[in-house]
Amino acid sequence: MPRSALRLLVLGDSIAHGTGARSPEDTLGSRLAAALTADGFDVDLHVRAVPGAVSADLPRQARTSADVGADLALVVIGANDLTRLVPPGRAAASLDEALRVLRAAGTDVVLVPAPDMSSVPAVPPAFRPLVQAACAQLRQRQVSVAAAAGATVVSVAEVNRAFGSDPSLFAADRFHPSSAGYARIAAALVPAVLDAARSRRDRTAA
Repeated sequence: MPRSALRLLVLGDSIAHGTGARSPEDTLGSRLAAALTADGFDVDLHVRAVPGAVSADLPRQARTSADVGADLALVVIGANDLTRLVPPGRAAASLDEALRVLRAAGTDVVLVPAPDMSSVPAVPPAFRPLVQAACAQLRQRQVSVAAAAGATVVSVAEVNRAFGSDPSLFAADRFHPSSAGYARIAAALVPAVLDAARSRRDRTAA
């Protein structure tokens, strides 16, 4: 079977960008591109994520990435909305706008919603239940708008548990993932990303 071309776009925050990874090959974009390549795709990877981005930055990221003509976009967002206490409704509205920009351009989307920030070592144990509740509230809003926009949402529950029990998944700053952490996240994303890419390939071939 001939290989299929796939333009992969990565949008979002520092996790999408790869902050904390030892090398570019350890980042989410590179790991997912490698998995797609192994599955028979010729991947053209474009990482337009910006460290520090909140959901309000996503619509601009989506619009300024129109030149990519992306087939598939990975969107990772939410951590900075939580740390900056952005109201969940406001964050979700910005996400909704960005997803609709991408979908209107014909781009399929895989969303990685807000992580459970209670696993961050700096969070005092007494505050972790409150942080967990805030994270769950934002994720619920994100899942709702993603479903309405026709995006695929990856469950992050297993990844959250892994980060909560294994300190080696954090980088030296104890906030961003380490290379091992990115490997763990990528492993959770690969099935959804492959499914989305294969589905698009099948639709295009039909």
